[in-house]
Amino acid sequence: MDTRRGLPDIESHRDLHIWIIENLQMVPVPEPAYGNFFEKHCYVVLHVPQSLKATPGVPKDLHYWVGKMAAPGAQGAPGSFLQHLKEALGGATVQHREVQGHESACFRSYFRSGIIYRKGGLASALKHVETNVYNIQRLLRIRGGKHVSATEVELSWHSFNNSDVFLLDLGRMMIQWNGPKASAARKARGLFLTHSLRDRERGGRAQVSVVDDEAEATDLMEIMEAVLGRRLGSLHAAMPSKRMNQLQKANVHLYQVCQKSKDLVVQELSTCPLTQDLLQEENCYILDQGGFKIYVWQGRRASLQERGAAFRRALNFIQAKGYPSYTSVEVMDDGAESAGFKQLFRSWSGQQRKNKNLSGMGKLFQVKLDVGKLHSQPELAAQLRMVDDASGSVQIWCIQDSHRQPVDPKRHGQLCADSCYLVLYTYRRMGFVQHVLYLWQGLQATAHEISALRGNAEELDLWYRGALVQEHVTMGSEPPHFLAIFQGQLVIFQGHPRHSRKGQPAPAVSLFHIQGTDSYNTRTMEVPARASALNSSDVFLLVTANLCYLWFGKGCSGDQREMARTVVTIICREDMEIVLEGQEPPNFWEALGGRAPYRSNKRPPEDVCDFQPRLFECSCQAGPLVLTEVVFFSQEDLDKYDVMLLDAWQEIFLWLGAAASEWKQEAVAWGQEYLKTHPAGRSLATPIVLVKQGHEPPTFIGWFCTWDPYKWSNTQSYEEVVAGDPGAVSTISEITAEIVNFRLSRWPGNDRAGPLALRALKSSEDISESELELGPRAGTGSRSTVSSASSSSYQSSPQSLGSGGLPREQLRHQAAEDLPEGVDPAHKEAYLSDSDFQDIFGKSKEEFYSMAKWRQQQEKQQLGFF
Repeated sequence: MDTRRGLPDIESHRDLHIWIIENLQMVPVPEPAYGNFFEKHCYVVLHVPQSLKATPGVPKDLHYWVGKMAAPGAQGAPGSFLQHLKEALGGATVQHREVQGHESACFRSYFRSGIIYRKGGLASALKHVETNVYNIQRLLRIRGGKHVSATEVELSWHSFNNSDVFLLDLGRMMIQWNGPKASAARKARGLFLTHSLRDRERGGRAQVSVVDDEAEATDLMEIMEAVLGRRLGSLHAAMPSKRMNQLQKANVHLYQVCQKSKDLVVQELSTCPLTQDLLQEENCYILDQGGFKIYVWQGRRASLQERGAAFRRALNFIQAKGYPSYTSVEVMDDGAESAGFKQLFRSWSGQQRKNKNLSGMGKLFQVKLDVGKLHSQPELAAQLRMVDDASGSVQIWCIQDSHRQPVDPKRHGQLCADSCYLVLYTYRRMGFVQHVLYLWQGLQATAHEISALRGNAEELDLWYRGALVQEHVTMGSEPPHFLAIFQGQLVIFQGHPRHSRKGQPAPAVSLFHIQGTDSYNTRTMEVPARASALNSSDVFLLVTANLCYLWFGKGCSGDQREMARTVVTIICREDMEIVLEGQEPPNFWEALGGRAPYRSNKRPPEDVCDFQPRLFECSCQAGPLVLTEVVFFSQEDLDKYDVMLLDAWQEIFLWLGAAASEWKQEAVAWGQEYLKTHPAGRSLATPIVLVKQGHEPPTFIGWFCTWDPYKWSNTQSYEEVVAGDPGAVSTISEITAEIVNFRLSRWPGNDRAGPLALRALKSSEDISESELELGPRAGTGSRSTVSSASSSSYQSSPQSLGSGGLPREQLRHQAAEDLPEGVDPAHKEAYLSDSDFQDIFGKSKEEFYSMAKWRQQQEKQQLGFF
């Protein structure tokens, strides 16, 4: 097996390379054919990230794809094959095993317009995909969400259902038929795939038409019936696709794999939440994500024998567990882990983070933030979680009796733990006014108050015409920008600030925990007034009836002490005394109810996680929430019909497309369910940000490599594409004449003979492109798009092509005016049954139409069909 044959130069401009496997050799697939996969073959797909040059540590992805009709030996072939190829390529590589119809999100993300499954196999003598070939008839079923696939199905009405999109490909004409229950998103994605097929395989010279309503598109339905015959009965419902919900994916188990004597031992180590230190570099491990995917992790000091057996062990594990044979497998080396694998652990620290610290907010904010940089470099805004320097205008409302009550600006930084607040922040970016609405809920707020909070937020959003970015914030987990709004003066009381409606008297003694080093990261929270609440790493303020004690722990920094002095003036109106840890007066301990043990160890450094942002499509059309990941995402992956979840780890973004507003109420609940079912045991207090199309803040935009602010105004919607001026469209008689003249193209191993193609085959002399002319526009019932001023010139055609043939006496020696209605006088012989044609002409229709045209005319004249 020569794996070096045809290996790409990874320095080339292309990031995707595909080979088809023939006789254990890798044969390169031409780039126009990318996305086409024959079901009897296996393929190798190599993805080299564009960032590989800039970041050498980024791994390559190597996929072994198995068609559902591939030889049984192909099922276990990827192990040695990919291992040799990996060694030939060098560098960090993640290996994947893919099975037709069950490919990983990573694999599907390479093919933005969709994957096309083609029947049969590919003969070595033929091209993978031939362009500008028009003698074709096939039916494709298009389905899927963000990752669309098209499967070649039987050319019959029996293949149709009421929920999917189907493409009837007739060569020069492509008809997209949309099921009555197909969603708008599925129709739009189907049309995107159809246009991609037209451009790649027909050079843009094919007419695309759409059937959204059969009653209105009568002309197109006549063409479809000419090919498929009359449809009998009603459409059946589509078979629901089996997709795992989030709860199933959260069920993770880690196993250690080791060889003991001649036996292979697989021992379970742990279940979620997993920690990175479980992985030892001298061992190999299998991570089972609820049967959804099997990961194999290979330590850097594991033996070559163990590495070579990774795929075989994974397949044996799948079989032993009784999982489906199509279960995805991903094999990776220590240091080359995928983003999906890392996020199955509670935290993950990578080597590259040692030299790039993004966690220390204090260091990042030592100098005053430059608003211009935050706006011109949104990636910086995203990393700092700051839309600007917090110098904009602020309005605050407290939710009381289900209504908004304005808070006095003098008390803007004083919140109550048993209340909910709306904080509206307004700023300017690139000359435009933008808004962020924070929905802050105290830990002691009731469910009724939280519901009222969201209801009032919706009222404000309507008032601002949907322009508000809504960020759900839980007490104690405030994001940096929220803290920066109050310039270090945020104080959270346990229910007794003066503006609170509760009316409880202030307690005789209260204790406040002051955390932070500057005005961008400081919050003060009231805690139980007892000694056990103290911490040597922080600053505390003890308020009594006559005196305030500002207590400095031994581990606090000078910056912490300076910020504490500014906060004290908000809370303490009495005299203040500074107390150092270990030098407390008796009255201090007496106010706290006596001495008690408290945390005195130095606080560990903040955990820095080496996690990459991940984008998911949200769907719950038929039951529980299902998330489909979009790997290597870009702005192009955001569509008006989508609800997308962007996991930036420290916060969750829910992006709503312009046509997805109906899911607005569910979106936040989806974010909460995502956190609740995450295998890493995520905090449920992680901020959730609701973003609407066209109102994206820089903290969202910054996670995308590039961003076009005018994309939404320049992109045509599905309705606009379909309803656009189609130019010249062939008449129905011209199209059906092309159908009757169609000659069947027989691909090796592919039985695609449609009912019409076996009766009416095209003459061997095809119409040359120099003879192509524009025809008059079709009837008003159809909607079409044409990308070329080329359309064939045809003759009129019969209307009874769906029948099994007409009696010979109605056709032979008959003048044009005496023929049955709808019969084309120039092709009377095409309406004969196969048996009558063989009896009269002494040959089959296929043999007849393979003759020269003058010979056909001569025989027709001699036998009474001219």
